[in-house]
Amino acid sequence: MRDTLGRSRRRLLALLGSAALAVGGAIALPGTAHAANILTNPGFESGGLSPWTCTGNLGSVVSSPVHGGAKALQGAVTSSDNAQCSQTVAVQPNTTYSLSGWVRGSYVYLGVNGGASTWTSSPSAYSQLSVSFTTGASQTSATIYVHGWYGQGTYYADDIGLDGPGGGGGGDTQAPTAPSGLTSTGKTSSSVSLKWNAATDNTGVTAYDIYSGANQLLSVSGTSATVSGLSPSTSYTFTVKARDAAGNASPASNSVTVTTDAGTGGGTGFKQAAPYLYQGWGDPPNPTTVMNATGAKWFTMAFVLDSGGCTPAWDGSRPLTGGVDQSAINQIRSAGGDIVPSFGGWSGSKLGANCSSASALAGAIQKVVDAYGLKAIDFDIENTDEFENEAVQARILTALKTVKANNPGLKTIVTFGTSTTGPTYYGNRLIEQAQALGANIDVFTIMPFDFGGGSDMYGNTVNAAEGLKNKLKSTFGWDDATAYAHIGISGMNGLSDQQESTTPAIWTQIRDWANSHHIARLAFWSVNRDRPCPGGGVAENCSGISQNNWQFTSITAGFTG
Repeated sequence: MRDTLGRSRRRLLALLGSAALAVGGAIALPGTAHAANILTNPGFESGGLSPWTCTGNLGSVVSSPVHGGAKALQGAVTSSDNAQCSQTVAVQPNTTYSLSGWVRGSYVYLGVNGGASTWTSSPSAYSQLSVSFTTGASQTSATIYVHGWYGQGTYYADDIGLDGPGGGGGGDTQAPTAPSGLTSTGKTSSSVSLKWNAATDNTGVTAYDIYSGANQLLSVSGTSATVSGLSPSTSYTFTVKARDAAGNASPASNSVTVTTDAGTGGGTGFKQAAPYLYQGWGDPPNPTTVMNATGAKWFTMAFVLDSGGCTPAWDGSRPLTGGVDQSAINQIRSAGGDIVPSFGGWSGSKLGANCSSASALAGAIQKVVDAYGLKAIDFDIENTDEFENEAVQARILTALKTVKANNPGLKTIVTFGTSTTGPTYYGNRLIEQAQALGANIDVFTIMPFDFGGGSDMYGNTVNAAEGLKNKLKSTFGWDDATAYAHIGISGMNGLSDQQESTTPAIWTQIRDWANSHHIARLAFWSVNRDRPCPGGGVAENCSGISQNNWQFTSITAGFTG
């Protein structure tokens, strides 16, 4: 992955160098621009993006870190979207312009569409980028952009300037026609989705501005948008205006009034820091010792399997009650904590695959709920027998729906593997089936490891979680806050099965991201491995890296959502 990315960067640098030479060779002929910033909202001090537009809705205005003033642009890059934010302005033909801006992040680019660009890597402080370009003989508009690089993390930009004369001066003065057919296509407690028919213009529409009353809320390039950050149970009236490259604005569209849904608190209200504890191997630690050393309260107990005839047992062999598992649970509860049992896992004889029907499976799950008076249950859906079997997926989801209906207040969690960019085909299918069946799952937990050699475990984890968030939004119609509140992350401390390394520092980053995005659950496999053995490889009772005893558990205990 690194070599491929390095080759891509070198090819890009070569192209940029060629482009710069081409521009440099042309600057003797055209006129020189006068020094005046013709960009609108160059420092994002308005508190909004307009008239900047960002791909994937990945741009936002933040208060820190800034270069100047009180605001800056943040671009939330993913592995499939570089979070490009752009603005189109009117320019004069055959004229040289100077573009500059302050940026922060790994591999941040500044440039003009179809022309020159430049980049830098400055992850810990703002650095200035500058580049010049020359307009064509008949060019009257230019689109300025800033973006990050795929999978390289969030970038920031501030105080972007385009020095030169604006367009006009006897040029385009004709405004576009008004957009028509404005209507709402959906709403949540904090957002409204809108669409409209395109406007026409003599030179072309470059943006649409969405208003509520006199307040401009958003600017987009297409004919649909979602306005977020709204208040629950509140009536809003929206209009849209079209704008061309010369800045001419159309009359307002028809208005549409929408009342947002009632608030739900952004999700389930369920928060759980619960690393896996396994009594089957790996020198199981005394849970009270771990709790006293770390402050941990919850543990995910693995695994409930089928002992034959759709009968639940720990690991399919240890008794449901009266054995070492119940002893550990009693210790945890005596110390003020609690547990969530995990059904399934990668191997063994699983209830989901072996119970003959959803009702039989629900009955098996109910035995575990009754045995321990549970507040939550986790179904770890893996491998070809459960995860890659759509009928078994549906059986599990239907059973969870039944158990939840029969146990008011019980929280249900499903846990499954992921790619670096979000759910795989079967993960997407699981989410879609949960929606179609009305399973009312509280938390969808991904396991962001064993990617196949991915080195950036923080970046890959965040990208996978963002992909899950986007899938939940599109499937359930949730806003960002609600989707995040239904997400869980279950990592692997130290070395993974495929030699990926998650260090305590990386896990702290993941924990902090989880807190800042208010997700529902944070876990890892496993407390048994939360001990040092640098160079020990992938082991059952240690992490394979240098760390302190129970360091990952202590970090996880700091998850509050």
